[in-house]
Amino acid sequence: MRLSLRVAALVAAFLVLGMSGPVMAAGPVKLSYSNFFPPTHIQSQLAEQWCREVESRSGGKVVIDYYPAGTLTKPKDCYDGVVQRISDIGLSALGYTKGRFPVLSGVDLPMGYTSGVQATTLANAVYAKFKPKEFDDVHVLYFHAHGPGKLHTAGKSIKTMDDLKGMKIRATGNSASVVTALGGSPVAMSMPDSYQSIQKGVVNGGFYPEETNKGWKMGEVVDYLTDTTAVAYTTTFFVVINKDVWAGLAPEVQKAMTEVSGEWTPKHGQAWDDSDKEGREFFLAQSGNAVVTLDAAEAERWTKAMEPIFAEYEAECKKAGADGKAVLEFMRANLK
Repeated sequence: MRLSLRVAALVAAFLVLGMSGPVMAAGPVKLSYSNFFPPTHIQSQLAEQWCREVESRSGGKVVIDYYPAGTLTKPKDCYDGVVQRISDIGLSALGYTKGRFPVLSGVDLPMGYTSGVQATTLANAVYAKFKPKEFDDVHVLYFHAHGPGKLHTAGKSIKTMDDLKGMKIRATGNSASVVTALGGSPVAMSMPDSYQSIQKGVVNGGFYPEETNKGWKMGEVVDYLTDTTAVAYTTTFFVVINKDVWAGLAPEVQKAMTEVSGEWTPKHGQAWDDSDKEGREFFLAQSGNAVVTLDAAEAERWTKAMEPIFAEYEAECKKAGADGKAVLEFMRANLK
């Protein structure tokens, strides 16, 4: 009888401990954040600061483990990694998965951008206006976009479209279409792979913003920067969170993420512009590097060569059931 009572008491104790275990173990929600930028890059630093600010404003109700440099998911796999919850949050570029984001990829077109702030503002405005269904499988936190993408080459200066014929140029997303329209041969590759590819002559240069000369040390392996502002494109970067994870967060955590995202959006845009200035200085500090300026007639020729790209964008949107013409009209009206 006594043994039975002892057994019953032990069972009861285990039940109490089992019921109280989750309560005792309850703590902050742990999330993971995947980003392909190296930890030293300003955009990576801003992303990590976003994590810490969300943790602070949520009152410690969420903890975010940050994984830079593609250590959790590679650039082209980041979005699907969030959908599949390999990471809870992800930052990557639309251009790494060409065709996946038909509507918002319009922001990457060669609109003649003059700054990252301008491109970042437009990217978020386009999303807010059109809410494209291509992002329905995640919760969007915000977008940002770099300053004017320009042509950089190794060994040969580009002063005319004819100079570009036969050259292999690293380009992703819509910038690949720009290279094709100008007579070059685009080669798709992520930024982490581009340095060695240019250095070894696998490609002859790349289309990218000036910040990349310092941020990714590309200024060390190219010789010329052709100031192609007339056809300057951008690359739009997304910051998204798994849809189910978002739905499961406490309202105060959602509020903190939304508020911090709104504040961080212009920070990213300004950081792109500040980095462009530093990138040009770094580029010019390398022995023999030079900036090539197109004359007015040639710049007009380059601009005219872009027309088929906009028509192609409208056609791709139509296939996806979207109104590309409306998006283009909105962007042109709001490109300030």
